[in-house]
Amino acid sequence: MHHDTDLINIVAVGLGLAFIFGALANKLRLSPLVGYLVAGICVGPFTPGFVADQALANQLAELGVMLLMFGVGLHFSLKDLMAVKAIAIPGAIGQILVATLLGWGLAALMGWPVIHGVVFGFALATASTVVLLRAMEERRLLETQRGKIAVGWLIVEDLACVLALVMMPVMAGVFGPDAANEHHTLGSVLASIGWTFVQLGLFVAVMLVVGRRVIPWILERIAGTGSRELFTLSVLAIALGVAFGSAMLFGVSFALGAFFAGMLLNESELSHKAASDSLPLRDAFAVLFFVSVGMLFNPGILIEHPWQVLATAGIIMFGKSAAAFFIVRAFGHPTGTALTISASLAQIGEFAFIIAGLGVTLKILPPTGQALVLAGALISIMLNPLVFGLLDRWLLKHQETTPTAVETELPPGPSLDLHDHAIVIGYGRVGSALAQVLRDRGVPVMIIDDNKEHVAEAHAAGLPGIRGSAASDKVLAEAHPERAKIAVLAIPQPLEAGETLAKLRAINPNLTLLARAHSDAEVKHLLEHGADGTVMAERELAYSLAEMVMATPPYRSLGQHSIPVV
Repeated sequence: MHHDTDLINIVAVGLGLAFIFGALANKLRLSPLVGYLVAGICVGPFTPGFVADQALANQLAELGVMLLMFGVGLHFSLKDLMAVKAIAIPGAIGQILVATLLGWGLAALMGWPVIHGVVFGFALATASTVVLLRAMEERRLLETQRGKIAVGWLIVEDLACVLALVMMPVMAGVFGPDAANEHHTLGSVLASIGWTFVQLGLFVAVMLVVGRRVIPWILERIAGTGSRELFTLSVLAIALGVAFGSAMLFGVSFALGAFFAGMLLNESELSHKAASDSLPLRDAFAVLFFVSVGMLFNPGILIEHPWQVLATAGIIMFGKSAAAFFIVRAFGHPTGTALTISASLAQIGEFAFIIAGLGVTLKILPPTGQALVLAGALISIMLNPLVFGLLDRWLLKHQETTPTAVETELPPGPSLDLHDHAIVIGYGRVGSALAQVLRDRGVPVMIIDDNKEHVAEAHAAGLPGIRGSAASDKVLAEAHPERAKIAVLAIPQPLEAGETLAKLRAINPNLTLLARAHSDAEVKHLLEHGADGTVMAERELAYSLAEMVMATPPYRSLGQHSIPVV
């Protein structure tokens, strides 16, 4: 292959294989992350066949890290953390310390220097946000106390990782192999740490003073132009521009700059639009990040160091989970809550890869350590659904015998106990207006939406709302379609709508199903999946405008009959 097509090769082959293995992992009810990592292993230097350019892969991974951190910042919620701070902050710090000590202990047994052991242990301490949120959403736990504690715990872990990204270059300068020739006193170490925090403080101050005013102002002006592509471009330019500028001017990492850019955007009223518009590119680069991480994995480590791999997986799945369990119980929470938190944290993901990768680059973690982290991640992510399955069985058994063993998880908002109601799926601009009209006319309404803010708005309006994807069996069951009269799909995603229509039709064949479409192909797709009727927004708009035109004096004499009846 031509050398000048290396970038095309890695993007095309990497994304293609990631799609195949990701879809396969999804089919096996595993996290798609497993598929992305396997795709990376396939195009890596340790397996036969096509080998992608490692240097290019690392640069794409860096872009992926920046956009991942931007996403973390964009969804960072101090409010969520404060709601559960009493348990999440001390709990997460305690669990990180235990996991780091266990990792350091294993590294000491392998004869590694202390700094290598600390970095290795810390890489094993933080769970994957992607894996945790998926497991929580599947079980309808995000809005419960258990779910809120788990998410708050994860926020503290994310902040600890952000701090680690700042401190690791300092630690490498003091304890790394290149520091062996230099004489470090306590004063010089403290001065080095102090200077790092001065740079960080300057960066934070500039971001808070300038960024808080400038970034939202730019976004509002761009949103006012009505150009979607310009808005998406502005979001990405801000994310990558702040990351690049912060690295050049203040010496902080690209990842930290991107995290702050996301945090500042989070405060803007346009943050949800920014999140949704930048999501496709963030997802694409996140996939390339996981592929590039997979490329670094040498499957030979499973044969060369089997006991170390098992010990690493043991620390991730049992060591830190046991620490989390005892901490949650010590704070007086029920066993069910403690087990849910433990199961949520029994895996590692994206931050582990970022920490391990930076450790190898700074020479404060050996490549073997990175390989063990990757092996531990693959094993723990693959086994996490099994862990949650065992947890579900335990909770079910103990709920039946001792109801007090597990918290009663009542859905927030008005009662979901309705009969002869209308299910409105999607509470955006269309769904919220529809729900209001139906309620004003005396129709009992139930909302389903996967956006937390939309569900909160429905509750504030006095409507019962369920958070989650309507395509999920558990979510649909909570809406009681067997007792409903009609379901209206006001979501603009035809594939999810089609899947939901088929499930609703199977549950209640007598249910009237209406859906929203944006093209003739979507109308056909929705009707084939069980819709009784569809409304194509653009066509309805054209008919309404035509009706108004025909009602004006110049054309009134032509009569209303010329407008097609829908």
